Amino acid sequence: MRSTHLTEEGHRVDLEPNTGNSELLKRAYGCFPSGVTAICAMEGDKPVGIAASSFTSVSLEPSLAAVCVQNTSTTWPRLRGLRRLGVSMLAQDQNETCRTLAQKTGDRFARVEWSSNTDGAVFVHGAVAWFDCTVHQEFPAGDHAIVLLAIHALRAEPERAPLVFHGSRFRQLVAV
Repeated sequence: MRSTHLTEEGHRVDLEPNTGNSELLKRAYGCFPSGVTAICAMEGDKPVGIAASSFTSVSLEPSLAAVCVQNTSTTWPRLRGLRRLGVSMLAQDQNETCRTLAQKTGDRFARVEWSSNTDGAVFVHGAVAWFDCTVHQEFPAGDHAIVLLAIHALRAEPERAPLVFHGSRFRQLVAV
């Protein structure tokens, strides 16, 4: 069953009902481009981290950002309780870094250049921005958790291009 709506110009827009078809929903969500971040910290003497494309700014005062993390993640439960988290906004040439950090098995940091601060936040070298964060709040949201991050320190290099994920592929921005 399709529902039809008229736009202001009188054109038809046919919508499909949301019946729980996750592939249809993924395809629609994939129409919205997003940046890609690495969320990493030291766990003992080893770095641990994940790649996430659901990072967004939330508030300037207080300084908050949000990220959505799948409930099935086995890494997020390890990260959430650590003292500090490093969020690195990956650069357009870091798609292999993203793939490495998204691996289910193996050493996610084997081919990733990184450093950590004294509080245990891990930062990926070559990114376009870095944030030193703590978990401010976490909310359940369906098959994900919405995590609010308090930002304590940051660095940005806005003249460099970010890694963009769109339509299940990495893309590059083009200045117009």
